[in-house]
Amino acid sequence: MSTKNVQLAKLTILVTDHSTAQSTPIRNAWVTVTPVGNRSAEQARQKSKTKGNIEEYSDEYFCEEKIYRQETDGNALAAFEVPPGDYEIRGEAFGICSETESITVTSDSCLTRTLVVPLMFGVQWGALTEDCQGKEFNECIQADSGTTWVFSVFHNSTLRPEKRKLRWTATGGNFYESDTTRDMVHLNTHGYVGEAIVSVTMSEIGSASVTRTTPIFSRQPPITNIGGNLNVSLTRTETSFTEDTAFWTGIRNSTDALSFNNYLRFMDWIFCGGEPPNPANGFEEGRFLKKQEEYNRLRSKRFLPFTDSDTYRVVKAATEAFVMVNCGVQQEPLPFDPNANRPNRDDAYLDRRDLPIPNAGLSAAYGQYLESVNGDKTLPYLAVIRRKLPDIPIKTTLFENATPRIFGEQGEILDNCFGLLQEKLTNPCLLELIWSYWHEEGMLVQSMNAISRRFQNIRSSAQDPLANLEMDPLRPLNNLLWNYIQDEPHRLTISRRNYEYDHHYGLRLEGKAVQDFRPVDTRSKFLEAFHHLLRLCTVFYKQDDDTTVKADAFPVLNALKEVHLILSQGAHNQFGDLPSTSRIEMLMQQWLLARPEFRELLPTRIMVAYPEPWMDRVDAMKKLRGWTDTSVLHFRNLGMFGEQLLLSIRWGHWSDEFEPVKALNWARFFRPQVQGYIHAYRAATGVDLSADPTVNARVDFTLPSVLLQKRLASQQRPS
Repeated sequence: MSTKNVQLAKLTILVTDHSTAQSTPIRNAWVTVTPVGNRSAEQARQKSKTKGNIEEYSDEYFCEEKIYRQETDGNALAAFEVPPGDYEIRGEAFGICSETESITVTSDSCLTRTLVVPLMFGVQWGALTEDCQGKEFNECIQADSGTTWVFSVFHNSTLRPEKRKLRWTATGGNFYESDTTRDMVHLNTHGYVGEAIVSVTMSEIGSASVTRTTPIFSRQPPITNIGGNLNVSLTRTETSFTEDTAFWTGIRNSTDALSFNNYLRFMDWIFCGGEPPNPANGFEEGRFLKKQEEYNRLRSKRFLPFTDSDTYRVVKAATEAFVMVNCGVQQEPLPFDPNANRPNRDDAYLDRRDLPIPNAGLSAAYGQYLESVNGDKTLPYLAVIRRKLPDIPIKTTLFENATPRIFGEQGEILDNCFGLLQEKLTNPCLLELIWSYWHEEGMLVQSMNAISRRFQNIRSSAQDPLANLEMDPLRPLNNLLWNYIQDEPHRLTISRRNYEYDHHYGLRLEGKAVQDFRPVDTRSKFLEAFHHLLRLCTVFYKQDDDTTVKADAFPVLNALKEVHLILSQGAHNQFGDLPSTSRIEMLMQQWLLARPEFRELLPTRIMVAYPEPWMDRVDAMKKLRGWTDTSVLHFRNLGMFGEQLLLSIRWGHWSDEFEPVKALNWARFFRPQVQGYIHAYRAATGVDLSADPTVNARVDFTLPSVLLQKRLASQQRPS
């Protein structure tokens, strides 16, 4: 039967997710109308797919072989004009199909049918107030203004989360979450009175969408007449919780775990029978056994090519184990206080910063912050880098773990020799070279060099201040220093560190040992950008402390993005290994200086309460040699605070952030570090980065080494 000159009938299909009156129309759902004739419906569908016939008529095919396919409009309707006959109709959305229905169309028909695609999409909600007793999702319809409401979606279990996207909106109140694409959101109705319509739209990427609305009513709270004196207080601007707060907590805790005092406690436990670890005291002590395992592994692999070196060799292996286990922010146990002791120290830190505390704990929030890459969790910043290299495979086996085949036997299952290292992608070592830079400016390395030269009987000047430094061979320090000097060819040179300081931050040392400095690549804009960020933070803190002002975090956000971009440009070449190598070497230098023997060999000041036992040795050496009289404490604080700040900027996903809430949380979270760095910088260099707390003030970005040279010249100038 030809379709020419046939009167077409009208057929209208409505697609919903339920057959009741409360059903929700589904927009952009696919409706398929298949003729049922001599051929089966499935054959007709296959024929249509091969020919691609949609809403077309021709003499080439009979009507029973055609298929009609169309998307529903904004009212969830799909209108067809079809020849008379028998048809099967079916709807599809989000990968879920309706049941197939059969209809008969006559020449004068004008039919309307409803197809139900069982998405089972709905919203459960509740008011978190004493007015509504019962469970969390209590479906209250009204509550006092200021009440927090919770909303959550549910749908057909066969609908996979990656196939759909959510978007929440509300006509009144404000969502606590900055990300309104979550399955669950919380609405704050503080200051809002009246009806509020909360809507959630679930959309299939590139296709169908469905919207559910929930009306709630925020009523005026009862007015209570109060007599007498009324005390009124103002508080800071409220902020919403962001998952990267958990990441920053991990950074702060991990860098604290790498502190010298923790290192000294670990070394005492390994070598001196110190206090055994108690995992209940925190994650760092919970990692002691892991560090011992790594130490035992390294001890069997690290050897030195000179005699009588075992004492120094095991100290070096233990130091490497301590650094490499503690620097990984995803190392188990995770760097958070245990949830069993809540409220714990992490919660207390957030509370002091006026930051929200997640109900499920920071460990759970950190898991939500990470992104999945090839089945493993990684930082969002590294996930972006991975997406830039989709053609490169993941390499799971390191070269040193490879087992070759011998005489045709099957060796260990080996990975390909090319690819991205899984360990580097999923558990990067979070260390910043700025820690080493400031400790070197604080004369840590120079102090050990002076002791090493005196140990070898090399005179430093006509009147050598270390002439009486004589160390007997009866104590362990003598052999340790002997091997430390023997190991010098295997340590980083000052020139190599200096070139990397410039490559990472545009910073450099001054002195005879680093002359003829010719770098290829330098971060010339880093110091200006970083100091500008610190200046903007002081402006923000002044506004944030004024409870009558809503502090503006947009300038801080833009400055964070600028510093992040500059730091990422220097994250190449020696970036992967030099910071950890430098940290291991300087921790060992601190450990040697902290040995009790040096209390007798150097004229230290007992009544000065240094937080770490190596510091008074360095300050004593600086006094003897006529170096800077600025305490090493300030340089240690610059390294400690600077590392935490730069780690949060380098490894955070700032480049694609446009909302200021994360920058506001960052500024509050790292306020002790920002203001501690500013103070230590002024104490060390004489430059106050907060002297003019205005947004457009020009910052001083003179190299710190130049400022330190000027202060030393002023100190040595006769009065």
